[in-house]
Amino acid sequence: MVSYKNHSARIGPAPTPLPRDMQEAVDAVMRGAPPLTLFTTMARDRRLFFKFFNSGLLDRGHLTIRQREVVIDRVTASCGAEYEWGVHVAAYAAKAGFTDAQIASLVTGGPDDACWDDADRLLIRLCDGLQENCTIDDDLWSALAANYSDEAIIELILLAGTYRTVSYLVNGLRLPLEAGARRFPAN
Repeated sequence: MVSYKNHSARIGPAPTPLPRDMQEAVDAVMRGAPPLTLFTTMARDRRLFFKFFNSGLLDRGHLTIRQREVVIDRVTASCGAEYEWGVHVAAYAAKAGFTDAQIASLVTGGPDDACWDDADRLLIRLCDGLQENCTIDDDLWSALAANYSDEAIIELILLAGTYRTVSYLVNGLRLPLEAGARRFPAN
């Protein structure tokens, strides 16, 4: 996997201070922490910034924090997006109840690793299937339908796609890793 911790971003952040409405949007997500480079880079363009911020799925939807983070962390790891993976693991892994073995497995392991229960395995299989085939086979769909509402399945697919796009963005821009973010585990 590619890491950009020793590179400069291809496009720098917006000049500060940010316009008030943009700063308020960042502050609502960051809750007192310094803004992420991803957010300040997106702030270079008002239209793109608000489209990006309004597409987020970090609110209370049909998924638990654990379900959401299994999907986000697996997709970003599969895309080699250490920047986004590291931010999410640092911010949410403890809240999601992930063990160190699970955090490592999301990057280097698979759904059959002993650290996962059946519910988590299903989500990892969903992410892997979408990454490999851009669709969901009938057996996997049946398993999802037996465990999730239609609305939750839609949210799972949208979440995976959103974070694939975020992965393209952070990798393409070569955003340097954030201070305090986790790093991919060594193989």
